[in-house]
Amino acid sequence: MLDRQFINAMIITTMAGLSTSIGGAIGFIVTGKNLKFFSFTIGFTGGVMLGISFFELLPSGIEEIGFLRACLAFFLGFIFIFLVDYFVPHEFIGQREHLGKTADKKLLRTGLFIALGIAIHNFPEGMAIFYGSYVDIRIGMAIAIAIALHNIPEGLAVAVPVYKATGSRGRAFLWAFISGIAEPLGALLTAFIFLPFLNAVILSYLLSAIAGIMVYIALDELMPVSHSYGFSHIPMFSFLCGMVVMFLSTYLLS
Repeated sequence: MLDRQFINAMIITTMAGLSTSIGGAIGFIVTGKNLKFFSFTIGFTGGVMLGISFFELLPSGIEEIGFLRACLAFFLGFIFIFLVDYFVPHEFIGQREHLGKTADKKLLRTGLFIALGIAIHNFPEGMAIFYGSYVDIRIGMAIAIAIALHNIPEGLAVAVPVYKATGSRGRAFLWAFISGIAEPLGALLTAFIFLPFLNAVILSYLLSAIAGIMVYIALDELMPVSHSYGFSHIPMFSFLCGMVVMFLSTYLLS
């Protein structure tokens, strides 16, 4: 098991996952008082998540398992994260923190919920990168580059609201790091448990469901928070920018 193929696949997957840390570090370059930046960043990430879902994940599922099955998996993913959001009390995510303002509590909850959503979607992506790299390193590298490009703005979207709510750079960076570490964990699970059984069909079901999770997070969490800063046009403009970036990265790397 611990041959050269395994080592290369783990290195590639880990580097892609930890690119969320790069996004987390970028968030510290901009001052915490720049509300337009926060509004833009969160709206931008909403566009990134929809772009990933509709330009990459769902089309991949449709190509492999067909329109009906991929869409059913998409809706199941959407319903799953809706039920998580409905049944898990908000204070479980971030409102137990002792903060001075209700807005900061909500912002911290949003940042940690984004981290949870990204970690959930990074897990099967790590499985996909590892599996692709183990079978053919060129395929794995192509998948890893695309996912790394996606992970940078995702790490930024985790770190910025957590930093704004807590004032702690270390804590914000930690959550960006944690959201990305799910990818090498997914790779390890694939290597030691699922590798004999994993195939393109199962991954297609997983990634189609993840598309549903991402769309829910973008619409229910990110866009309302982006609008809450009071800038009427920034959220939609940044949302469009995020979708365009994902379109270009998918198109250029396809």
